[in-house]
Amino acid sequence: MTRATMTALTTIAALCLPATALADSAPDGSDTIIVTSLRTPVEADRVPSSVTVIDARALELAQPLALSDVLVTTPGLTLARNGGYGSATSLRIRGADPSQTVLVIDGMRIADQTAIGGGFDFSQLFTDDIARVEILRGPQSILWGSDAIGGIVNVTTVAPTRPLQADIAVEAGTHQTVDAHAGVGGTSTLVDWRISGSAFTTEGIPALAGGTVPNGFTRQAASATATFHLAANVSFDLRGYWDNARNSFSDSYTLPTGIYAGDYGLTKQWSAYAGLNVALFDGHLRNRLAVIEDETDNEDLDPANPVYQASPALTFVGHGRTRRYEYEGTLAAAKGIDLVFGAEREEQHMRVGSPYDAVQPYELFPERANTNSVYGEARVSPLAGLTLNGGVRYDHQSQFGGNTVFSAGAAYTPDAGTTVLRVSYDEGYKAPSLYQLYSDYGNAALRPEHARGWEVGAQRALFGKAVQLGAAWWERRTTNLITFAYCTATSTEPACFINFYGYYANIDAARGRGLELTESAKLAHVMADANYSVVVNEDRTPGSPTFGAQLPHVPRHVFNASLGYEFPFGVTTGVAVRYSGSSADGANPVTLAGYTLVDWRAEWKLPQGLTLFGRVENLGNVHYQTAYGYNSLGRTAYLGLRGHF
Repeated sequence: MTRATMTALTTIAALCLPATALADSAPDGSDTIIVTSLRTPVEADRVPSSVTVIDARALELAQPLALSDVLVTTPGLTLARNGGYGSATSLRIRGADPSQTVLVIDGMRIADQTAIGGGFDFSQLFTDDIARVEILRGPQSILWGSDAIGGIVNVTTVAPTRPLQADIAVEAGTHQTVDAHAGVGGTSTLVDWRISGSAFTTEGIPALAGGTVPNGFTRQAASATATFHLAANVSFDLRGYWDNARNSFSDSYTLPTGIYAGDYGLTKQWSAYAGLNVALFDGHLRNRLAVIEDETDNEDLDPANPVYQASPALTFVGHGRTRRYEYEGTLAAAKGIDLVFGAEREEQHMRVGSPYDAVQPYELFPERANTNSVYGEARVSPLAGLTLNGGVRYDHQSQFGGNTVFSAGAAYTPDAGTTVLRVSYDEGYKAPSLYQLYSDYGNAALRPEHARGWEVGAQRALFGKAVQLGAAWWERRTTNLITFAYCTATSTEPACFINFYGYYANIDAARGRGLELTESAKLAHVMADANYSVVVNEDRTPGSPTFGAQLPHVPRHVFNASLGYEFPFGVTTGVAVRYSGSSADGANPVTLAGYTLVDWRAEWKLPQGLTLFGRVENLGNVHYQTAYGYNSLGRTAYLGLRGHF
């Protein structure tokens, strides 16, 4: 970053702050921010960890297509995408590996058991019917179990508030992109319900730098929720989420002969939730029993390659399934004493296969692992404004045995939320994925990854809470990191005699630390926000040739800012700036250059609940890479119409 650019960005930071930090109010209509990613609603000034809440209005102003487009503008989050929409998308919270983030949609954990790390590919998640997003940073395995080392992304879809209401939106833009969404729902004394559907298509861009064939992407998705009020203290929830996508990656493999042209991938995912809620003792003890099913089917096809004609053009097949049984209880034991406790069983299944040659079809090898868990956390307020919390979780996994994690923290506000001080210590772990354990490169002797982290932070409101300033310092140490170990001609590892190419092993360690500064303000008709993050995430593997080096795809410096204005005649417009510093690429000894992007957005509220909106992203048509050798979207423009009825 040049000195002139840094000066300009610092000036904007002094004037702005993160519009994406806007948050929902409490049910009583106050301006208290409620956090739900702790499995039970908690006021934000009682939460010891850093959290960002993006509400429905902030999502409308940002106008994102994919959810990752708005997540990347929040503190400490970085993104790597292998091309345009639909391409593999890796989201890192405070530099943690993408597989170390847990995604939750309406209480359902969503993951792909066929993925290498077993995590979620954010290329498949668009904003669709989303009403609210929370990003809870730091190790959070106490309540969420395996994978929660970087943090939690907790998504809530639109909930009905009137007897009958509907929403519709459609937009179109560059690269023949079209996105459409509709939802309808209602409330009554017997049932609250909502269903929604969406469709997205784009011609796309060539995935590879220098490519000539656009990689198209199409996606359809739907969600549904229903809450049946069986009695004054009993309700039954049904929820479902489904998406179906086709992504062309022909240009990734196109040769001068063209024999690999036309290959594509298919992804289907669905999740279902059934839960019974029972409140006892005048609501002091709330119980939830739930069953959750999450399934993913992945297929890669290459019709033009004669090598694979014997197996219907399939080059990869993967079926993953996770079934969870959950009990959760929350107890208001006394004034200022709240307990959360529960037990879970998770059953993971995976079948993957690839063809071996032109005549031998693929085989699917079923593998599975089960985890039984118990957890408990206490939140105590011994003094006005002071909240202490502590928790413990024990998991027993069928492959590696038992694992225990702890957490402790405190939040203190001496002036009813105007000033908030936070400190926390949290532990996280990540069980080896089924792919890492049982694939052709698997290693059944793998142990779980472990993380220990802490943070201190402060938040200060000014001018009647119209301006919010925040700062947080965090550190995290991770050991037993699972990585791919290559075999050589002189390798003596037993795994190299099974697969001469390589295998997965616990051989890495990392240390992360960083600073997050945030500002947000709404003064009269002016809205502004900014955040600046320093993320230092280094290789700490003893004897590693990259010991002390920054981990791949983790920029050390990231800056976001936006400035908007609401005109009295219904028009709102604004600009946003994002700066991402340089980063290393994992598979190649190269440095990805830093970049600065500028976007412009506007909306115009029309009669009858309609809003006309549009934006131009990457105004400067900056060419940059977040993954070596892969393109990113240049200048794009979109125009759309939405309505709430």
